[in-house]
Amino acid sequence: MRVIRSPVRAPNANAIAERWVATVRNECLDWTLVAGRGHLDKILAEYVAHYNAARPHRSLALDAPNGPIDRAGPPPRGRIVERRVLGGLDHQYEWTAA
Repeated sequence: MRVIRSPVRAPNANAIAERWVATVRNECLDWTLVAGRGHLDKILAEYVAHYNAARPHRSLALDAPNGPIDRAGPPPRGRIVERRVLGGLDHQYEWTAA
């Protein structure tokens, strides 16, 4: 493996990386007080798991990169349970059996 350096003053050279950094900052880090390197690692690991497994992406027809989000109808008898993600910054809702 070798490192390929980005050209100077070429904004489109790192467009995907720049968009990822902007998304992480806007949705996660701008709303979180980071206490240290270990805390930052935990926050980013949880956000990456959420981003790839549960967050809808418009380019994927509102599916997640790791597979489609379950959009099945509610079970005959059940209730909705809230699960907090990133310490309450985001909420996910799931049907559970009664």
